[in-house]
Amino acid sequence: MSLIEQKIVPHLWFNQEAKEAAQFYTSIFPDSKVTNIATLRNTPSGDSDVVSFHIAGYSFMAINGGPHFQFNPSISFFVNFDPSRDKNARENLDQLWEKLSQGGTPLMPLQEYPFSKRYGWIQDKYGLTWQLILTNPEGEERPFIAPSMMYVQDVCGKAEEASAFYLSVFNDSRRGEIARYPAGMEPDKEGTLMFTDFMLENQWFAAMDSAGPHDFHFNEAISLLVRCENQEEIDYYWEKLSSDPKAEQCGWLRDKYGVSWQIWPEVIGEMMANGTNEQIDRLTKAFLQMKKFHIENLKEAHQGK
Repeated sequence: MSLIEQKIVPHLWFNQEAKEAAQFYTSIFPDSKVTNIATLRNTPSGDSDVVSFHIAGYSFMAINGGPHFQFNPSISFFVNFDPSRDKNARENLDQLWEKLSQGGTPLMPLQEYPFSKRYGWIQDKYGLTWQLILTNPEGEERPFIAPSMMYVQDVCGKAEEASAFYLSVFNDSRRGEIARYPAGMEPDKEGTLMFTDFMLENQWFAAMDSAGPHDFHFNEAISLLVRCENQEEIDYYWEKLSSDPKAEQCGWLRDKYGVSWQIWPEVIGEMMANGTNEQIDRLTKAFLQMKKFHIENLKEAHQGK
């Protein structure tokens, strides 16, 4: 891996609860902490907190961006409890389920399923959804947390194509498991993906098709932020992933399957962490006017040139 430990970071868009939610998650998961809070002033949503935090060593970012986007189950997070690595895996799963249940809503009840001795899918009090699973220890080891994309409505049936596309774009990538719907699982079509997982930049992700009557699709509430070390990387990912010029704004883009990404220069984080209020304000003003980020222009704004 390069200097950057986690290349792709899930980014969560809250109305006003980013700090509160980060504190909640870091209090209920092991080995978790809030690592940085910065305030961007005078954004279109007013003053906006950006929070970086780790859950069980896995990096997340969150922003208070106003009420524009709401979480839904199209992107959720698998939490893998592996009995071969944790003798209390089942108890720890149940405890976490209980904490996420406070003010939350189960989408699939916690019980035994054909694919796992213990599994449940829950929407927490902030609307974020988690799939807690007792994993089969015989397979290849999986990380504790992995983002999962569910392809529904107009992109249902595209999970295999989309994951193959992502594998072609990112380095250190390979497919893991693949399981298809058999005949007789209507409305899911035979041969579409019940589940696949795949590695991008040495990080695991999962994907599935679901033909059920879902009233949601991918949106900007959860985006995948790609940390870039230089302009060449920014240009590369922007060109490969962006498919809708209207969705390009402030480092954000939307791919051809509807998933939102942010192509993020690592140097912005450094300038924000070490900048004076004036420098951060100038930087914010500059990047709010950009679609794709240009590192040199951002550095100039930060320095007041």
